[in-house]
Amino acid sequence: MYIYPDNLKAKAALWLWQLRDVAIFSSGLLISVFALAQLGTLIPFVITAVYGFLSIRFSDTSILDFIRYAVAFFISKQQYYEWTG
Repeated sequence: MYIYPDNLKAKAALWLWQLRDVAIFSSGLLISVFALAQLGTLIPFVITAVYGFLSIRFSDTSILDFIRYAVAFFISKQQYYEWTG
């Protein structure tokens, strides 16, 4: 018996994250453990936890995507219109 997702073009997901985000989160967690063992700092753990929280997906969008769209709209891709008449 095969179970297919509702949307066959959707990206692969594991629980609340896409697989790309799971790979980044697990790599960051591994680096955080090494940093804690060698340097004794919790900063990489905090950064990894914040990324894990921001990349949670609900209805095919995440907080991180929303922040990227807002930065693109307000800062990097802002358009200038000059009305002449």
